[in-house]
Amino acid sequence: MKDGNIEEVVTFHGLQWDTEFFGINCAKAILHKPLTPTEWDSLKEKFRDYQFVSIENRNSEPVNAQLIGTGTTAFLADVNIQFKKKLEAICEMPELVQIYQGMKQDERIIEMGDFQFSKFTEDPELAKRGGSEVYKQWLINSFRKPDKYFAVAEGVDGGPNGFLLHSYIENSCNIELIAVSRNTINSGIGSSLFKAVEYVAHQRGCEEIRVGTQVKNMPAINFYHKVGCKQVGCHQVYHLWNL
Repeated sequence: MKDGNIEEVVTFHGLQWDTEFFGINCAKAILHKPLTPTEWDSLKEKFRDYQFVSIENRNSEPVNAQLIGTGTTAFLADVNIQFKKKLEAICEMPELVQIYQGMKQDERIIEMGDFQFSKFTEDPELAKRGGSEVYKQWLINSFRKPDKYFAVAEGVDGGPNGFLLHSYIENSCNIELIAVSRNTINSGIGSSLFKAVEYVAHQRGCEEIRVGTQVKNMPAINFYHKVGCKQVGCHQVYHLWNL
């Protein structure tokens, strides 16, 4: 294993943004396949250099779950459900939805970034280090970035009543964050935002849209099924603290 490189079994790297935001030394390990005892022992040695490690067990492999449960004090903090939608047909671009690249900062959008489900608040150690502000900071960091795109649903007053932050990697469009204003929930704005991104992604030549959400976030899971996404992954996320 080499830090920062994608290997066949494990990807391990430090998390610079998280380290600066939370004020502790953070890292992430992604377990792609079942680990052998030797591989697991080698990985555990790396854990000792960090105060916080997020361990992602891809496809919830039972072998890795047992290794984590018996070999560390890590606890299951999240189960991430991955969705994908193939872009095969051209949909129409919804009215009142605009796409902005490198969008300037908008406080009204930041205010909408108050998400109910978050591993950053459900983990007490992250919560007391400002976990409730992570998604808002995520939005702030995405403004004025040429590789970040905002689909914005505009209300009759011209102000935003929903947004969908997305980006592109090769032939995929990745949904990062989506939210609508509280007074417009269940009004179809989320579907319009998704269709708008579907339209522009298809125009760019993308083959698919990808998005992930927490297993506890049933409204989001139902929404992604509603707009035609299919579940393609289920990854356990463990938090390990060395304080």
